[in-house]
Amino acid sequence: MAMAQRYPRSRFLGYDLCADAVAHAQAVVAEEGLTNIRFEQRDLTGYYDQARFDFITSFDAVHDQKDPQALIRSLHGALKPNGVYLMQDIGGSARLENNLDFPMASLLYAVSCVHCMPVSLGQGGAGLGTMWGWETAEAMLKAAGFREVKRHVLPHDPMNVWFVSRV
Repeated sequence: MAMAQRYPRSRFLGYDLCADAVAHAQAVVAEEGLTNIRFEQRDLTGYYDQARFDFITSFDAVHDQKDPQALIRSLHGALKPNGVYLMQDIGGSARLENNLDFPMASLLYAVSCVHCMPVSLGQGGAGLGTMWGWETAEAMLKAAGFREVKRHVLPHDPMNVWFVSRV
């Protein structure tokens, strides 16, 4: 919403699998009177759009998908030349022993087991879960064909990793 307010000549589109989340977002947009943003309920399994967007974001979502690699590959294809994909996800390591000092690791492993993995596995998916690891995420971004993948950990946000990837 803040981006749509800040850049009124740009158009924004948000997808979510959950109808309740979309309905809430649509209500807030209507309340704010924003006309350059819309939300759609959509399953991104098999998503296909070619060179449609300049900038794509995802927030704590890729690891829940049925096929995270296919989603990342499709997002790469949906970006215009020189497009940018900003992916925020949990910044834990794929290796358990590297997460001994990671903030809230035990809670995140629990959340992974009771929510993230079942969501993916219930669709016949990979079941990577919350603690899939930044190494896995980075490898998938590179395998999808992004020419540049930069990983950032922000000082005020030690739990997340922010990937800025360019087509």
